[in-house]
Amino acid sequence: MEKDKLLKALSVLVIGLAAGFLLNFSQSGTVEDGTDWRNETLQDVSTGEKFTVSGLEKPVLVETFAVWCPTCTRQQEEIKKLHEKEGISSVSLDVDPNEEASKVQNHVQKNNFTWRYSIASSGLTRKLVQQYGSSMANPPSTPVVLVCENGSRKLSDGVKTAEKLEQEVEKGC
Repeated sequence: MEKDKLLKALSVLVIGLAAGFLLNFSQSGTVEDGTDWRNETLQDVSTGEKFTVSGLEKPVLVETFAVWCPTCTRQQEEIKKLHEKEGISSVSLDVDPNEEASKVQNHVQKNNFTWRYSIASSGLTRKLVQQYGSSMANPPSTPVVLVCENGSRKLSDGVKTAEKLEQEVEKGC
């Protein structure tokens, strides 16, 4: 009898803690500072230029990555091919909290990437996860978001060819 009461009490406690954690995570992802993720001020690691995704010419491809991720580099090579074919805005956001701007800058230079690269704050990463799902914080998933004048949408995970990216841009949001 006592054992049953103890198990019920522990179950209620665990469920309460889990619900509190999820509520806190959800709230911090959306109202941390009251700004839409597209209005977060970012800094290009190569030029020092400050910018926002909302301030860039649309459409914009936003990719999250980490320097250590070979799948990410493959996706960036496809983005590079797209840049060679047509003028498109791109932003690559490093979501690894252990990587510094100098490491990202070396990655950009080594691979001759020419678009904006920035370090995502933990708050920005949380906002992306909340809006588009957990793969936004999992670089090997090669997440990419297409941002248009009238909204945004997450493309399917996995490396997308330059041709597929071009088709998605043409489809719009």
